[in-house]
Amino acid sequence: MTLHDYNACVDMHSDGVYRFALKHLRDQDTAKDVVQESFARLWQKAEEVDAAKAKSYLFTTAHHIIVDTARRERRTTRMEEHHEDLHHTATAAQPDLKRIIDAALATLPDIQRSVILLRDLEGYTYDEIAELTGLNLTQVKVYIYRGRTALKEYIGKLEIVL
Repeated sequence: MTLHDYNACVDMHSDGVYRFALKHLRDQDTAKDVVQESFARLWQKAEEVDAAKAKSYLFTTAHHIIVDTARRERRTTRMEEHHEDLHHTATAAQPDLKRIIDAALATLPDIQRSVILLRDLEGYTYDEIAELTGLNLTQVKVYIYRGRTALKEYIGKLEIVL
């Protein structure tokens, strides 16, 4: 991969990697760190990575960084989580759909959340998701089905949300 290929890759894929990380982690700063680390690792392996496969390499790397970050955060506790009841927010007439979907996604295991976000948010095919995550095609389909089922159960009836 040449410097020109790398710069083109940054232009084409940085937004997608950021959206993927942000939906997964729900923290802008951490998502930016994931993007930066993914591109840093790509630069370190620029001689080995083919420019045509850079997108797959980036999303695979981002996925691994996100999983590592989630594992690390499980071991630590944020103060905001313990003092969430102290936040006073105005109750809206209708629920915030984005907040509901983010909360529903947060209930999923990491792998289910990843495959759902890759499929439904980023628009990857099942084969591409299998390649990115290292799963076989059947596992991808099962995780997507189970994730969507869990989301449907969490969100409940559409009339309640709308």
